[in-house]
Amino acid sequence: MDQNLSIANETIRLQRPVVQKKPSTVVNRYKPIRKAIWLYFWLLLFEGALRKWFLPGLSTPLLVIRDPIALYVVLAAWNKGIIRNNIYLFGMILIGVFGMFTALTVGHGNFPVAIYGARMLLIHFPMVFVIGQVFNRDDVVKLGKIMLWLSLPMALLIGLQFYSPQSAWVNRGLGDDATGAGFAGALGYFRPPGTFSFTTGNTLFWSFAGAYVVYFLFNPKSINRLLLIGASVAVIASIPLSISRSLTFQIVLSLVFAFLAILRRPKNLGKALVGTALVSILLFALSSSSLFQTATKVLGARFTNAESAEGGLQGTFADRYLGGVIYSLSSASQQPFFGYGLGMGTKVGSQLLSGNRKVWLIAEAEWGRLVGEMGALMGLSVIAIRLGLSIKIGAASYLKMARGDMLPWMLLSFGFVLVAQGSWGQPTTLGFCTMIGGLMLSSLNNNIKPIASHTTATKQQLQNSKALH
Repeated sequence: MDQNLSIANETIRLQRPVVQKKPSTVVNRYKPIRKAIWLYFWLLLFEGALRKWFLPGLSTPLLVIRDPIALYVVLAAWNKGIIRNNIYLFGMILIGVFGMFTALTVGHGNFPVAIYGARMLLIHFPMVFVIGQVFNRDDVVKLGKIMLWLSLPMALLIGLQFYSPQSAWVNRGLGDDATGAGFAGALGYFRPPGTFSFTTGNTLFWSFAGAYVVYFLFNPKSINRLLLIGASVAVIASIPLSISRSLTFQIVLSLVFAFLAILRRPKNLGKALVGTALVSILLFALSSSSLFQTATKVLGARFTNAESAEGGLQGTFADRYLGGVIYSLSSASQQPFFGYGLGMGTKVGSQLLSGNRKVWLIAEAEWGRLVGEMGALMGLSVIAIRLGLSIKIGAASYLKMARGDMLPWMLLSFGFVLVAQGSWGQPTTLGFCTMIGGLMLSSLNNNIKPIASHTTATKQQLQNSKALH
């Protein structure tokens, strides 16, 4: 069966299509894997809360609590014949295995560090394709609705963290650290982490939720109107409360994607105008609140301080999104051919190798880390795989959008940069990348919905099913 991306046919076929013979066959076959994926998602959102507030004594082992789940998902999918080889998966696994070997033989030589680095390539990346296979469109939309529901209490939480001292329980750090989990923002305020262990997770959560909010603004009939309004308020409020330039850029990027969709399909203009009017009203209402005004001033000060240090908005963008690209390419020839070893460029690798997790032993930027850990050949190959997959998904999403399907396109607004350049060395970022990568594939595949009880499969479905086994 063709495992390539077929842009001409406006489909993406990195995995085999999900085909149902009978409800019992499908549910029983994929149910454990689907449950494990949902558990992975919930732990991604609340792992930090466990490490900070409820199980602080287990903070260190909980860092990799999702790894056994991801391993189970991949092995179970492989055992059931769900995973089929493709150039992206084959290349990443080959590099992961060989990279672990070189890390132990000519690199740092630390087995736990090598395993920690290899798990990104050998477990979490393959899980992307499993999610794309066993999840259907209904699952993708359902997860989006859950994100909207969660945005309501999450907005209250980060608001409380924003206005509370770092010594408050709600701001406790990992392992019940009383110094706080917030990160310096501006004007004496700290960036809130939400339920996550660090502010990066909070930024990714709201970027994810923002993409879904824009999608539902284009498809209001598929969501409760009050929920959509409430989630819109939450996302708008999260921008200043998070004191995050990255979140601001990401929300703007999602709006740019929406604008491009309007240009490509003028039919979307009416929905866009309604959504714009709604957001404008909500923004006007929020701006009258002193709490929102204070947060907005803090965010403005954050931008001003950063622009002074980094040479303006253009310099900030170039340093954050292009600096890593330039560094990885320019430094490739200066690194050992096989690099310093998988995992060495992560904070965990720093802790195990040097005893100090606050330093970057290789590079903070993702692409620089990849080249430093694996050398020019393998590092640039991983970059090419990630970038190539993002571009392929992007092309397929654009064609879907051109035909009126906004779901893959809006997910792409969050997932493109994350899959291509997200910092896999940070477990929370790796988790969000795994989820959004799989969800983008699921939204592109025209998966067949479960068949009603006591209904037989069509002749074509049965023929396709035989081809799978």
